[in-house]
Amino acid sequence: MKISIVGPVYPYRGGIAHHTTELVKSARKMGHSVQVVSFKRQYPEWLYPGKSDRDPSRNDILSGSQFILDPLNLFSWFKTIREIKLINPDVVVFQWWNPFWSPSFSFIAHQLRREKIKVCFLVHNVMPHESNPFDKVLIRMALLNADGFIVQSEREHKRLEALIPGSIIVDCPHPVYELPEGRIPTKADARRQLGIPLDVPLLLFFGIVRPYKGLTCLIDAMGLLSGINPQPELMIAGEFWGSASEYIDRIANLNLDHQIHIENRYIPDEELSVYFSAADLFVAPYVDGTQSGAVKLAIGARLPLLITSPLASKELLECPSAVMIVPPGDPASLAEGIQKWLQGEWIPDPAHLPKHEWDSMVQVIVSMGEKIL
Repeated sequence: MKISIVGPVYPYRGGIAHHTTELVKSARKMGHSVQVVSFKRQYPEWLYPGKSDRDPSRNDILSGSQFILDPLNLFSWFKTIREIKLINPDVVVFQWWNPFWSPSFSFIAHQLRREKIKVCFLVHNVMPHESNPFDKVLIRMALLNADGFIVQSEREHKRLEALIPGSIIVDCPHPVYELPEGRIPTKADARRQLGIPLDVPLLLFFGIVRPYKGLTCLIDAMGLLSGINPQPELMIAGEFWGSASEYIDRIANLNLDHQIHIENRYIPDEELSVYFSAADLFVAPYVDGTQSGAVKLAIGARLPLLITSPLASKELLECPSAVMIVPPGDPASLAEGIQKWLQGEWIPDPAHLPKHEWDSMVQVIVSMGEKIL
């Protein structure tokens, strides 16, 4: 099948770029012809909340990637349409996660459908994590220009169904990320690199720090565990979007400076295995959201999970021996979960974690392309 995928890839950073890259690699391994249309520019500098949208990892750019789309340049929209029409794909897949892309995506998708080219949106989030009153209008404007949708969680399926009733929606769980190829350090080596003693129980919070990810609840939970034996430590590894002072002050006020370590930067691929090898338990205390690329990376690293219910997909609910689920926004429940793990009341077995392959998502795209033809 001939597939065009519109979305970010390296050298752009972030979960969607990693998702697009893995999807393209898997599709090509399966023998499909894949065109990659990426961005000449993602966001104006003043609009991007992080330090940079470029990935410092030493990766290779996907062969044949066309960095041509600029959401603020109408001429680039026409160029994108022209390049896609040249290969006449069986289906075009748009990565969807933010209404910022609505004007460009809706225009391009509409024009392609006028040329009888089928369009599918692969939905990460129907609505953005931090929304405003105009988002629903923008989102409908884009998504009404799709022939079908792929969603990665039951919650997003329901949201999409409510927004676009009667649409073709296919479910496929977010596949698992493996740690990058290369030498994966032992726990002792990883702890040595991070300066953390080997005998300390270590929790890992990983990824871009944003309010909906509930880090303040986790910090408060650590405060509730003060004096417990053994005393856990927490590694926060990821770039803070916005000021980190709120979190640092909270840590200081709870006298947790000696227990909580902060690495406030985007962690390149070459260093991922250090953090995940060093950790004993991955904690995702989200107060909102439906899925997490960081959780999928933790599964690939075979780390047991302590997560909140917004992230509790059907697959994770079926793995109580490897996944503990607690209510969101509740430091006491988080602390209780950590304490059960520390005191051996919950002995997780990561071998039972689900492992969804990228090939499965490619097969869903192929079947979706056939369904809407």
